[in-house]
Amino acid sequence: MDGFKKRLRESVQLRLSAALSLTIVLVAVIASVFAFFSALDEAHELQDENLHQIALLFDRQQMTLHYPQGPGPAGDDEESRVIIQYLVDGKKAPSNTDDALPLPLPTTLADGLSTVDVGGEAFRVLVRATANGERIAVAQEVDARNKDARESAWRSVLPFLFLFPVLLLVVSDLVRKLFRPIATLAAQIDQRAEQALHPIDEQHLPTEIRPFVVAINRLLARVEQSMDSQRRFVADAAHELRSPMTALSLQAERLAATRMPEQARERLAPLSRGIERSRQLIDQLLSLAAAQFTAERPRTRVSVNDVFRRVLEDLLPLAQRKQLDIGVEGDADVQLMINDMDLFTLVKNLTDNAIRYTPPGGKVDLGVELIHGSVRLYVKDTGPGIALDEQARIFDPFYRSLGSGETGSGLGLSIVKAIAGRIGARVELTFSDKLNNSGLWVSVWLKTDMH
Repeated sequence: MDGFKKRLRESVQLRLSAALSLTIVLVAVIASVFAFFSALDEAHELQDENLHQIALLFDRQQMTLHYPQGPGPAGDDEESRVIIQYLVDGKKAPSNTDDALPLPLPTTLADGLSTVDVGGEAFRVLVRATANGERIAVAQEVDARNKDARESAWRSVLPFLFLFPVLLLVVSDLVRKLFRPIATLAAQIDQRAEQALHPIDEQHLPTEIRPFVVAINRLLARVEQSMDSQRRFVADAAHELRSPMTALSLQAERLAATRMPEQARERLAPLSRGIERSRQLIDQLLSLAAAQFTAERPRTRVSVNDVFRRVLEDLLPLAQRKQLDIGVEGDADVQLMINDMDLFTLVKNLTDNAIRYTPPGGKVDLGVELIHGSVRLYVKDTGPGIALDEQARIFDPFYRSLGSGETGSGLGLSIVKAIAGRIGARVELTFSDKLNNSGLWVSVWLKTDMH
């Protein structure tokens, strides 16, 4: 019950449905009660009118009365029968009950309608004087009249009983349909990529929702402007740092070529490594800024194996230094409609990450395959892999697994995630050796309309 109250407080749709349903229930109950008693009164009035018509018919056709002896004709219902007798014959009644005719009605009854008790049974009696001056009584048992009247009244309520649940269902369905645009809008926003900050189309939305959508669009515009400023700052800073770092690297190379004491050369080595790491970081920052740029890039038909070959040419010296077995699995090739630099940067960062975290003598494989109409591009290695609790954070900029002992900027997988989000791809992490939970297998699932 507490859960329902909480949902009722938090859900406008549920509150509206509950309010409308309660209103329908109250209106249906009031209308049913009114219809029941109205129909009951009308039935009683109709029954009284029938007594009047029977009395008029008797007078108009100048009928004569003969009281039957013994059982009545077939089909005669004692409870619902209408009895006609001369009022004065009430004195001649054979008993003080309603078992035989005439009934023991009081001869002093006034003209008109009245209710008389006869032998413990209530009778509705109409007394009327005929044209001959004789007073006749037309009577019927009240219980039978009430039974017929109630049945008629219940029949008038039946439509409410049938229509009431139908109306509740219709109202519930109508409320769901009225709130469907909100659910559809929420689903569309939820399915957007991280970098998709374009405005929401507000033209076909209900007027009540449009102000919220306009406010969201303004917020998206401010967020996009802020992110663009941050990206421009990172790109500009990295670009400004690239020239001095290149100059420092050249100076360090020239210094290393000169004759110097062994102690000075030992101190120069970590300086050169630090300069090289700084250059790599600057290059990665520029790549990340470029990957996060949301503008549409020209697409061409690109061979995945051709991209693999170019990546291996660039990174082969790094792999050879660690004596890694690196290559492409299988002979399959796929042609993709994609920006060539996006695909090259994505594959290069995945491969560079695999080479860096695979121990000497290990293995790195690249591959592509078609699975159920989707393109799966993958890079797998025999390194330590990534623990399940770290896989959610591994795409964060500058995040690096602790205890790996490898140098790096922590931006490689962030660049991969940014490119994948912009081109509509999905990145999946698994273990290449699932038995021992080791090795990393990164799969990039691309849409079928890319090939």
